[in-house]
Amino acid sequence: MTQRIDKALIAEQNDKLMPALLEDYDALARKLARQDIDIERITKQAELFQIAIPSWGTGTGGTRFARFPGEGEPRNIFEKLEDSAVINDLSQATERVSPHFPWDKVDDFKELKQYSDSLNLKWDSINSNTFQDQQDQQHSYKYGSLSNTSEAAREQAIEHNIECIKWGKILGSKTLTVWVGDGSNHPGQQHFQHAFERYLNSMKKIYAELPADWELHIEHKMFEPAFYSTVIQDWGSNILAAMELGPQAKSLVDLGHHAPNVNIEMIVSRLIQFKKLGGFHFNDSKYGDDDLDSGSLHPYQQFLIFNELVDAQYRKQEGFNPNYMLDQSHNVTDPIESLINSAASVQRSYVAALLVNRPALTDYQLNNDALMASNTLKEAFHTDVTPILAMARARKGGAIDPIRTYRQSAYRATVAKQRPNSGGNGSGIV
Repeated sequence: MTQRIDKALIAEQNDKLMPALLEDYDALARKLARQDIDIERITKQAELFQIAIPSWGTGTGGTRFARFPGEGEPRNIFEKLEDSAVINDLSQATERVSPHFPWDKVDDFKELKQYSDSLNLKWDSINSNTFQDQQDQQHSYKYGSLSNTSEAAREQAIEHNIECIKWGKILGSKTLTVWVGDGSNHPGQQHFQHAFERYLNSMKKIYAELPADWELHIEHKMFEPAFYSTVIQDWGSNILAAMELGPQAKSLVDLGHHAPNVNIEMIVSRLIQFKKLGGFHFNDSKYGDDDLDSGSLHPYQQFLIFNELVDAQYRKQEGFNPNYMLDQSHNVTDPIESLINSAASVQRSYVAALLVNRPALTDYQLNNDALMASNTLKEAFHTDVTPILAMARARKGGAIDPIRTYRQSAYRATVAKQRPNSGGNGSGIV
């Protein structure tokens, strides 16, 4: 039985919080008006913001050492959709779900589409998996998939991606995201150029099967599971591959897949400039690809990325229409709560970037006034846009305080009775 958050509970909690929200919203409106910013215009833009939920993120993640299953975690894609619907009921910013195959493979994809429709959910990018061997798989990916020296292994990986396109068409998706763990762990183990050539040849076969209105998003990663070299190790190899494949191929940026201290916002700008920014996997990182909750450690970096995105939106940059998605691993928190928090965190960065005085910033840049240019960004970043986020949620039927309302609903305790702990849920760290 599908479990949802009672709309009456949301309304009841909102009624308690609305008087304080109206006070805070009016105060912020007056503050922004002094800067010639119409709060209603910003709130309407906040209402339009959407970021996709990763199907695998609704379950408990893990480490290379262990995974500790959580109570009531989803055991299949249908239950992942139930949790995703709850997140959207409360946040009103996560109406899309990004599936991962074969983790989320079903016998009847039309049935899956009907179920997602019943929950008012849409499908985002399809993610293929050739970075681990499946139970009934004939050829191993131990030494790579799309760049494997074995032609049979490469063809198997190509066929899986083509299958993902077929399933995505039934679900109504328009994007295939490809990340491979291909690479080497020892110097000399792999011929760099030949491996890249094999990858490109494989990707060209997948690209040839794309419908005309689809995009192919290439995801890069500096390390892991190959620790000496990876075939698509950074945005340079990523954009080279995308340019080699054609206009429907674009680069996807995962915030945890770069070397420490890399200027990610500049990478974003370069990809926008050459019409090759496909989308994002938002998360946060302390040491490597930690997949921590978005904005939990580096909120200013996240804001600076959105400064570039909003700038492209402001200038109506040609070919600019990136996908936004969360990609996190929740080891010690309730995944639903973390995903709600992260969606709000990313939305916060977007809204704050909308407050940047772009004509003034341009003047400071042209006059080489570094201090005032920096202060212009910081003024927007330090503005507390919480009332705008809360009002946007409330006006769309979401919760003013999503976490409090979620806990009041006792959703986790309820589904825990319906979903016995199996010890495995098909989720993972990607």
